[in-house]
Order: sequence, then C-alpha cells, then structure tokens
Amino acid sequence: MISRSRSHLVLIPSYNPGQKVYETVRAAREQWNPVWVVVDGSTDGTAQGLADFARNDPGLRILLRARNGGKGAAVLDGIVEAAADGYTHVLTMDSDGQHPADRIGVFMAASAANPHAMVLGEPVFDASAPAIRIKGRKISNWWANLETLWSGIHDSLFGFRVYPITPLLRVMRSSLWMRRFDFDVEAVVRLSWSGLPAINLPAPVRYFSPEEGGVSHFNYWRDNVLLTSMHSRLFAGFILRLPFLGARRLLRR
Repeated sequence: MISRSRSHLVLIPSYNPGQKVYETVRAAREQWNPVWVVVDGSTDGTAQGLADFARNDPGLRILLRARNGGKGAAVLDGIVEAAADGYTHVLTMDSDGQHPADRIGVFMAASAANPHAMVLGEPVFDASAPAIRIKGRKISNWWANLETLWSGIHDSLFGFRVYPITPLLRVMRSSLWMRRFDFDVEAVVRLSWSGLPAINLPAPVRYFSPEEGGVSHFNYWRDNVLLTSMHSRLFAGFILRLPFLGARRLLRR
C-alpha cells in the first residue's frame, strides 16, 4: 500500500470524460496517495461512478461542482481545498487517459527536491497525436516563451505538471481569467513572471480514438480564439513587465 503524502497530491479535473476516467483514476492511485478528482458538472454518469470508487478507497476523494466552469475553475476549487487541508503542491493530470500515470512518482520527487519550482511535462508524442494539434501548440509555445523571455518553458499547454499551491492560488485569485482551456498556458506564464523556475521532464502522451473510448472537448476554432485572446492579454502584460523581467534576467547571469 502506498503511504499517504502530507504535502503533495494528485488533482484530476474531470468533465464528461467517459469510461477512460476509471482507468485514469485507478492508474493514478496505483502510483500515489492521495488522489482527488474534481467533477466539473459532468452529466455522463461518471460523478456517481467515481463516488462509488471513493467509498472503498480512503486515498481517493471526489469534489463535485454543480455546473461546468472549465478546467481552471475545477483546479481552483481543488487547490483551495488542498491548501485548507495543509497540502503544498498538486500534480494536475487530465481524466481522459492521455497523461502518463507511471510518471507521477518521478514528477513528485522532482518537486520535493525543488519545492519552489514548477515541474512541467514535456510531451513525447506518438503516432496517435493529431498533426494539427502538434503544429498549433508550437505557436502557443513560441508566444509563451516570448512572454517569459525564454525562461525555460518547454511546453506551455501540456497539463501534466506539478504546481506549488500558494503561488498558483495567488495568481489565480488576481485574475478573472484562467478558468477554462486557457488555464495551463496562463498559469505557467504568470508563475514565471512571479519568479518560479521551470523544471521540464519528458512525459509520453497518448491520444485515444473514439473507438478506443477517447473523448475530446477540444474545439479548434473556439479554443484557438480563446488562446489568441489570452496571448494578446499576456503580451500586453509582458510589455508592462519587460523592464523588471529584463533586469531579473541580467541578475541571474
């Protein structure tokens, strides 16, 4: 049995993920204790299924949101509860089976050794990855690196990562944004602005077809409009912070 961590937990935001969520939660629990799932207004029956899981597993906790608010909103609810319970770090991962549960221990160990850093997954794609998604993320990654003066963010969109809770709460509470698909990018940029270093570790990613039980809520036009709007805001913030960021970069040399 895996001993319970009092500082680090796995946090899984979940919205209508289909049956893959049960495999994801089982795999996460095999690697870590505790695991929390934030059910973000799901209507596919998985809220009840996960609650049934948790009744027989003291290392699993299910948080329910009455309405779907987006990934960032679900993460925010989770980290507020985690901070209240005394946890200092969360590893976020998706509920659809794309992220590698067997890398949880490696990422948590890196975080424990570097508690003031964010540990970011650098995706290793296989043949299942849609080409349009790989090409599109290169654009977002370029903007995120510009907005942080190339401070070491290898991938801005991959949601398998460990955050220190206190600075993440601070940047989320100071922004009206970061509540939906824009969460991953904006969180890493704003945390970089606040001085958190990035540690990048490789992590394989798998895209499942509908026949394999894969469920995707990505909408190419809607979500790319959201990302474009977000980068416009972040670039404006970057310009305002440029003298400070530049000075800090020089001091680190």
